[in-house]
Amino acid sequence: MTLYAESSAVLAWLLGEPGGNRVRDLLRRAHLVLASDLVLIECERVLIRAVTLSEIPEAAASERRSRLNATAVRWHLFRVAAPVVERARRPFPAEPIRTLDAIHLASALLARSAVPDVEFLTLDERIRRAATQLGFTVQPD
Repeated sequence: MTLYAESSAVLAWLLGEPGGNRVRDLLRRAHLVLASDLVLIECERVLIRAVTLSEIPEAAASERRSRLNATAVRWHLFRVAAPVVERARRPFPAEPIRTLDAIHLASALLARSAVPDVEFLTLDERIRRAATQLGFTVQPD
């Protein structure tokens, strides 16, 4: 299985939120994981915000950061480059789509052009709806 991993799913796994165990299992089973570098940015920003607001101690954030980096080193990351920006600027089937979600959807479309059987890993209902309308199989099912 090839997965395009979106931020909501990765964060659920990283933070131990509902659905996180299912995401972890899917990431482990995937033979290839694709993601936007936006995933790493969003995860880091969530950890910084959580430490700043005293929601978690720095040591916990550091452990989660290390876990993410150790896992993500095996992923293929798509840069937020011109083709992604150009597609994200156009409408998607399930509008309205938030800006960062549009970047994820555009990145997944780029990923699918390289790996046609890529499945979309997300826990966000808006993105699930849009990804389904774009013809992706969405995980977790």
